Amino acid sequence: MNQTRETTHFGERTVALEDKQGLVDKVFHDVADRYDLMNDLMSVGVHRLWKDALVAELAPPKAGSRPYRVLDMAGGTGDIGERIVNASLGYAEVIVSDINDDMLRVGADRAKAWRYPGQVQFIEANAEELPFEANSFDAYTIAFGIRNVPRIQKALDEAHRVLKRGGRILVLEFSQVDVPGFDAVYRFYSDRFIPPMGKVVTGDAQPYQYFIESIRKFPAPPEFSAMLGKAGFKRTKHHSFTGNIATLFSGWKL
Repeated sequence: MNQTRETTHFGERTVALEDKQGLVDKVFHDVADRYDLMNDLMSVGVHRLWKDALVAELAPPKAGSRPYRVLDMAGGTGDIGERIVNASLGYAEVIVSDINDDMLRVGADRAKAWRYPGQVQFIEANAEELPFEANSFDAYTIAFGIRNVPRIQKALDEAHRVLKRGGRILVLEFSQVDVPGFDAVYRFYSDRFIPPMGKVVTGDAQPYQYFIESIRKFPAPPEFSAMLGKAGFKRTKHHSFTGNIATLFSGWKL
């Protein structure tokens, strides 16, 4: 008797749920060494301002009577982790975690030149099955990574599990442009310029075609906020940037 296989999307393609992670892994293995360069080119550097806004919202403490531990998920190259450690003046302890070992390799190499290299660890892990104890982190951050997780709700449930009571989640993700006129311009730019740019910089346009398609499949802000609530987060809110190109979501484990 044949069993119906559960499916999901991989960009515009429908794939078996169990196959998506491997497809996503290949995308990031292929672009790891030039991932941040392409982010700069695609966003004209604006992604740096969005990430700065995430860390400003987190406002990590600079001192305290106990350690302040942050899990930066899908943080491979370490750019969010470095910002958090610097913003805390070396007080925060950050675990940068990613399912992709090539992305972690890039991040670990770069961390050797950080101002506070001793405040970070790089650990390979799946966002859906975290190898960390419950109630062990003060904050959980993920920037432009949650849309690549096959089971997003399961990842949010895991984020809630590993956070301490009073801990906070911050999710930065691309969204759908909602400004009339600008939406058409953005779609034209995404379709006509980003994949060719990716081919020039990395030698392969396909990963960037996937990135564009995955953004269009990601839930709208109210829907994703509801998913945070379903995972148990309270006082959820979201703030959109640059005509809703990107959105910062937050919630608390209370």
